[in-house]
Amino acid sequence: MILKFGAKKKWVNYTPFDIQFPTVRESQSMEILSRADQKKIMNYIQEHFTFRNLGVYICLSAGMRIGEVCALTWKDVDTDTGIINVRQTIQRIYVIEDGVRRTELILDTPKTKNSIREIPLSKDLLRILKPFKKIVNPSFFILTNDVKPTEPRTYRSYYKNLMKDLKMPELKFHGLRHSFATRCIESKCDYKTVSVLLGHSNISTTLNLYVHPNMEQKKKAIEQMFKTLR
Repeated sequence: MILKFGAKKKWVNYTPFDIQFPTVRESQSMEILSRADQKKIMNYIQEHFTFRNLGVYICLSAGMRIGEVCALTWKDVDTDTGIINVRQTIQRIYVIEDGVRRTELILDTPKTKNSIREIPLSKDLLRILKPFKKIVNPSFFILTNDVKPTEPRTYRSYYKNLMKDLKMPELKFHGLRHSFATRCIESKCDYKTVSVLLGHSNISTTLNLYVHPNMEQKKKAIEQMFKTLR
């Protein structure tokens, strides 16, 4: 991507090539919430509402990334059509000025065009959001209900403490997104739709991450194969 950008600016010549990215993802088990734990968290948030808790509920209901939910404003939520519009993300980056390195919080468009997407609101989430939508300032960020957003690092810390208070298994924030995707797959949602909801750049990313045949499916495949030999 860097070389392509350089070529676009006519700084370098770019020759297309294939690259194999190193990953240990395949050797690790996917960290997700069990159905019981997910239900417990969502019920707790409904009974103990805060705007920061709402962000966790949104991630479990819509599969958004932490930077996307931190950047979500009330105008991005359309309760009339029942749609969340993911249009921006927030992140802290390093910048160097006069030889001094510092960090800066920036609000920007998501990393790929596929990440800009529309996600339908679940009935429960719509029921929670609808009363607020009528009275809040549309330009305010949802997690703070204020003109100033919270940054991912701060929100990740809040989430960690929430999970600890609820005596939940230790799960990274991204595990909420994994849990959403897994529940979609479990409910027999087609893979292309799941890929679009997650904002993946291609369906192979979704398949590699979330679609893994279980032993029952493997046995069924072997049995079907041998039926053709009889």
